[in-house]
Amino acid sequence: MTRTWSTVPTDEERYRPLYARVLGLRFVNPGGVLCFLFFEGAVALAVLLALAELVTWWAVLVLPAAVAAMVKLNDMVAEIVIRTAAQVPEQERDRFRRQMEPVVGRASVPSTARALPGGVSLAGDPRVRASRPADPPSDIEPWPDPARHDPYR
Repeated sequence: MTRTWSTVPTDEERYRPLYARVLGLRFVNPGGVLCFLFFEGAVALAVLLALAELVTWWAVLVLPAAVAAMVKLNDMVAEIVIRTAAQVPEQERDRFRRQMEPVVGRASVPSTARALPGGVSLAGDPRVRASRPADPPSDIEPWPDPARHDPYR
């Protein structure tokens, strides 16, 4: 079994749908249901449009051909993308994977200091203290500080 750039081995080629074999698809591998929708669905849509007199009867021939051309074009684009990606050195692929790795964590933000863009701090500004709600009475338990309290740990 030899494998070229094709994603389907040669011994499995005979089990592929006729639509994919006729178009010579090498990189896009639609299943039986998708091939049915591509061809018979396009014919049925064209017949319905022709019966509704929205298009001429030539659409019954043109629409499936247009769908087949788009599927083949998609296969050719996939081939270009795969060949281009294969040329990227392994070092670049590793660097890209490291950059795209999600970062999970929590940032602690002090509740007393407030900063504005440009490095200006409003921690000692009396207008900020006046605009904040009054402190709760001492007999009521204050809200827990989210930066210091994590109920999920």
